[in-house]
Amino acid sequence: MAIQNWSDEITVVELAGDPQFTDELSNLMDRLEKKPSDVVLNFSAVGFINSSNVAKLLRLRKQMGNSSRKLILCGVNTQVWGVLLVTGLDKIFDFTNDISTALATLQLANGEGDT
Repeated sequence: MAIQNWSDEITVVELAGDPQFTDELSNLMDRLEKKPSDVVLNFSAVGFINSSNVAKLLRLRKQMGNSSRKLILCGVNTQVWGVLLVTGLDKIFDFTNDISTALATLQLANGEGDT
């Protein structure tokens, strides 16, 4: 699990289960206060999320909304997706299947793919 600057404008976070999940999101939020960027959260190693994780995701979304940056969740497994559906979070977050698709989506949205 790690926080990586994929570019000057995009940060990729490889999440894992708790307690690392909460720690990584806290570290990410601290970084974004200093230097806002778009964020891709990779959930491929996350087996489940709890209410504390959901609360942290909502705080991150609010913080990023204040800076007009984009947040994409990717690699969400069936169990985590079920929690997101039940809580209605599937309607407020953007999702892709994998990191490559998330990065391409952000690049297109930022106009980096224009020729």
